[in-house]
Amino acid sequence: MDRNRAEQRAKELRSELEYHIERYYNQDNPEISDYDYDMKMQELKNLEKQFPDLVTENSPTQKVGGTAKREAGVLVRHNVPMLSLQDVFSREEVEEFVEEMQKQLEEPEFVVEYKIDGLSMALRYEEGQLNLALTRGDGVNFGEDVTANARVIPDVKKKLKYPVEYLEVRGEVYMTNQDFERVNEIQELNGKRLFANPRNCAAGTLRQLDSKVTKERGLSMFVFNIQQIRGMELRTHTQGYEYLKKNKIPVIDDYRVCRTKEEVWEAISAIGENRGNLGYDIDGAVVKINSLAQRELLGATSKVPRWAVAYKYPPEEKETTLLDIELSVGRTGRITPTAVFEPVQLCGTSVSRATLHNQDFIDELDIRIGDRIQVYKSGEIIPKVRRVLKEKRPDSAVPYHLPAFCPVCGAKTQREKDTADIKCTSPNCPAQLERHIINFVGRDAMDIKGFGTVYVEELVRRGYLKDVADIYTLRQYKEELIEQGIIGKEKNTEKLLEAIDKSKENDAYQLLTGFGIPNVGKAAAKAILREFQTFDALMEADGEALKNVNDIGEVSANCILEFFAKEENRRMVERMREYGVNLQSREQPEGSKFQGMTFVVTGTLPSLGRKEAAELIESQGGKVSASVSKKTSVVLAGENAGSKLAKAQELGIRVISEEELRKMLEE
Repeated sequence: MDRNRAEQRAKELRSELEYHIERYYNQDNPEISDYDYDMKMQELKNLEKQFPDLVTENSPTQKVGGTAKREAGVLVRHNVPMLSLQDVFSREEVEEFVEEMQKQLEEPEFVVEYKIDGLSMALRYEEGQLNLALTRGDGVNFGEDVTANARVIPDVKKKLKYPVEYLEVRGEVYMTNQDFERVNEIQELNGKRLFANPRNCAAGTLRQLDSKVTKERGLSMFVFNIQQIRGMELRTHTQGYEYLKKNKIPVIDDYRVCRTKEEVWEAISAIGENRGNLGYDIDGAVVKINSLAQRELLGATSKVPRWAVAYKYPPEEKETTLLDIELSVGRTGRITPTAVFEPVQLCGTSVSRATLHNQDFIDELDIRIGDRIQVYKSGEIIPKVRRVLKEKRPDSAVPYHLPAFCPVCGAKTQREKDTADIKCTSPNCPAQLERHIINFVGRDAMDIKGFGTVYVEELVRRGYLKDVADIYTLRQYKEELIEQGIIGKEKNTEKLLEAIDKSKENDAYQLLTGFGIPNVGKAAAKAILREFQTFDALMEADGEALKNVNDIGEVSANCILEFFAKEENRRMVERMREYGVNLQSREQPEGSKFQGMTFVVTGTLPSLGRKEAAELIESQGGKVSASVSKKTSVVLAGENAGSKLAKAQELGIRVISEEELRKMLEE
C-alpha cells in the first residue's frame, strides 16, 4: 500500500475506532464484537508501524481506555496508571513475546491466567480499611469514584484480616451468566431494555447512582494484580495472590506458572478448552512476568506494560443439527423464521436458537431441516448460522419455504414489494396485536412501568385487550383481574392500574410513538408533535406540511398519511381522548436557528446538563449526535471533554463553549 492510501485508511480507522471506543467505554453499548474491534485496531497499528510519520498524539493506538465520566461520581486521580494490555492473536506472537522476555531477563517465570470479560476497578486500603474504589476512567489520569457501589459487591472486602499500611489492588468486576439472565428476566417483566451481554450489564450496574440497584443486580469481582503495597515486601505476583487469598479476596485461582514457550501455549490452550464450562465470560488469557523486580526493570510504554500480553481467542463456532424452523409474527405482521437446533455451548452459554431472517436468507444458505450447520455468536452476543455442511446433509432433507398462510391466525401471507419480508395480511391477527401492545407500553413509547410481556399475552388471550385503547378500560375490570390472578394479587394489580392512569399524562409524542407507525420512531414523533402541537392538527396535515418537519421525508410522511386515513385509527384516537389520554405536545414549536446543523455535546458544562443542552439545541431545529464525524457541524465542549474534543480538532470542526451556545440562541 502506498503512503497516500495508507494515510486515508488510517484516518478512516481512527474515526471508526473512536466511535466504537465511545460506545464501549462510555455508553456500555458496543456495536461490534471485541474481535472485530481488535482487528481494526491491529490494522491501524500495522499501518502506523509501516509509516511511523502517520502516528498522531490522539490516535487510539496511543491512548488507554475511555474517558472518566462525572455522571457516575467524583473524579479521582490514579496513583498507579491502569494501563491496557498488548493484544496478540496467534501462537507465533505469544512465542515471540516469551522469547523476547527470555533475551532480556534471567530465567523469567510466566504466569498464565484467565482474562475476565468485565471492567477494571481499583481498591485502596489504608491500615486494612477499604478507603476508595475507582474505575479505570481514562486509565492514566482519572477514574470515577464508585466506592458506594463497590461496598455492596460481596467479593469486595471492607476490612482486611491481615492489614498492611497501604494496599491498592486492581481487579475485574463482572457478572455471572446466572445473574445476567436473572437481571434480564426482571428487565423484560418490567418492559425495560434488555442488556446485550454480562459485560455491558456489569458496566452499567457499577456506574449506577443508586447502590441499591447495584446490590439487587449482583456483581462479582476477581482481583488480578497488586498495584501498590506498603508495609510488606513481595517478590512475585503469585506471592501477592497468596497474601490476597489469606484475606479472603477472590483471585483467579486457576493460573499456571510456566518457564518455556511450550508450557505457556499449553496453558493458553487449556484455558481456551475450558472457557465454555465457566459460569462467567472470559475473552482471552493473560501471560505476565511473575517477578515484580523484573516487571519494574521492563517498565511500560504510555499505553501498555512491557511485561505482559493478552492472547485473544478467535470467535467460537460449533457444529450442530437443525431440528426445526419456528415461525413468529411481529407487530407489523412480518413473519420471522427461527432455527431451532441441538443445544451447543458458545461463549459460556447454552445456545439452541438463531434467527434465519427471511426466505432470501434461507435460500442463500440452502438451509433445510435435518442439516448439520455451523453456528457462532455475532459480537459474542447474538447466535447466528454461519453455513450449512452440505456434505453431511441427510437424503431426506428438502428445501424449506415459508408458508402461504399465517402460522397464528391462518390468514394469507404476502411478500411486500421490493423487500424480503413476508407478512400476514390480517389486521386482527392476535400475534400482531400482542407485539403492538408490547411496543405501546414499552420504555420508548408510553413507558407503562410493570406492564410486562407475560401480562400482555394473557390479557390478549382472555379478550381484555383487542387494541391499544383497551388498555385504558382495564380499571373497570379490576375485581375480575384480581380474582383471576392475571396480574397478581390486589397490590400488584392496583400498582399496574396506577401506572396506566399515570401514562395518560404523558407527552403526546409518546402516544404517537406507541402507535407503531412504520418509519416513525421516537425522535420523528417528537419532531412531528413539536411542530403540529396536537393530534387534531396532525390528523388534518397534508404530505407537504409533514415533509416540512425536520428529518421527515416522503416515506415517513406517506406512512403517517396512510395511518390516519384509516377510520379505525381515527376512532382509536377519539377513544384515547374519551379516556383522558393527553393528545397535546408539552413542547413549544421549534425555532430554526440550528436547522440543518448537527451538534455533539461532550464534557461537563458549567451550568447545563447534557440533556438540557440537547433540548435547547433541538428546540431550534438542530440535531444532537452521540459521536463526532465529518457530518458534525459544532461540538459543544465542557470540562474533561476528552476524545470527542480531540476528534473535532483533528477534523477541523467548530468547537464552542456553553457561553457561546447561549449567545447563538440569543442572536
